[in-house]
Amino acid sequence: MSTVKLTVRQWRDIRNELHTEHPKSVFMLKHKMKSVLGFVVREHNEWVIKPDGSYGEHSIRLDFYNKNKYTMFLLKFSEIIKCEN
Repeated sequence: MSTVKLTVRQWRDIRNELHTEHPKSVFMLKHKMKSVLGFVVREHNEWVIKPDGSYGEHSIRLDFYNKNKYTMFLLKFSEIIKCEN
């Protein structure tokens, strides 16, 4: 299993593009998302001390179960993933 860590903004941009390609029913059930897209979505909160003194980091993790779909996802969304802002 491979995991991709995304910011909330990155996930929002990727999700918007995926919504144009797939029906909403794909995103409603985990087993359907896993079979069609090859991954499931997981929200992750982590306690991190940031330079400004705040704590906590909210991120989105995509857990991939299909190596081919993982590779295609990285190729397709590499521009969004490499942008940190």
